Amino acid sequence: MYFVCRWREESPFSKRVVTVPDVTVLDWFRRGWEHDDPYAWIDSELGGNVYGLESIFEEVRERNLPRPESVDELRELLNEYLWVEGDDEATFIRLGEHALRVRTDDDEVDLAYYFIDDEAAAASPDRLAFLLHDTWPLPASTAAPGAVFDHGVPVRTVRLAPPRPESVFSVRLCWKSPDTYRTNLDLAGAIVFPGLTLPDLAAHLHGVDDPDAHRWPHDARLLRALVAPGDEDVGPALERYARLSGYAPSPAGLDRACAHDTIHREMLELLPAERPTESLIRVDLHIAQVARYIDGFFGFDQWFLFDTRWAAAHPDLARSLLRYAAYWDPYET
Repeated sequence: MYFVCRWREESPFSKRVVTVPDVTVLDWFRRGWEHDDPYAWIDSELGGNVYGLESIFEEVRERNLPRPESVDELRELLNEYLWVEGDDEATFIRLGEHALRVRTDDDEVDLAYYFIDDEAAAASPDRLAFLLHDTWPLPASTAAPGAVFDHGVPVRTVRLAPPRPESVFSVRLCWKSPDTYRTNLDLAGAIVFPGLTLPDLAAHLHGVDDPDAHRWPHDARLLRALVAPGDEDVGPALERYARLSGYAPSPAGLDRACAHDTIHREMLELLPAERPTESLIRVDLHIAQVARYIDGFFGFDQWFLFDTRWAAAHPDLARSLLRYAAYWDPYET
């Protein structure tokens, strides 16, 4: 069974993925039900602290709670005694037969953690593949020209080219969503640029003459500002992104109707001389990805740019990544 913590982790993906020997979620909770030191047990079992998870085991000791015999009993106990924080606490603990999804916050950022059994992982890779993936970078292999990809996840559209079968997808996983003004688990979803492949994207971004470009989704405007007039691919833009500091980097003029060279000059003024050594970047022909190191508190944020040819070769990873950018709960629709 898998455990995943989506939080301020040291991992380039800002999540911790570990495996535990239990077959079901119920089995794991039953095994730890009467442990003498919940903090130490969770730390050893799950590779570190999990904010609030110890609360259910502390309540077991204080109240002498009975060990659950069924998923329904465990659900009742979790709903009553597991500590979660947030605006809609009643829906933040979601337990099914094969998976537990919990959302809370640590007073700085929101976080979510998950127990996913092997049966669930095998049944829904299109929802879970990215959540369970823990190896940097994502694979770079691609499908043949003419491959198709149907994602079925809500995305936002920015049109830079006439209609064609290909598309480029942009997924930025950040700590504050500028388009929703909400938290890191309430992101607005991916952006799609129809009619393009990834090698086409940079030229179309710096060559576009769109008076409404300042009304694009924030990440499309940010990417346009990062691309230099002479860039032939997105690699240099992501290199610049990796150099930016702070958890919400953005030039002041991003919301104004600026010519491309103007907003790009503003972006250059924000750039430190070098990028942090912890930041990671990988640019391939049909996928580009960066894990930008922020600091020791937030860790990393991520940006993935990929096109139809990459997505068609890795449809479960692509669909689950798009879902990850739209929903904190992979089972949400």
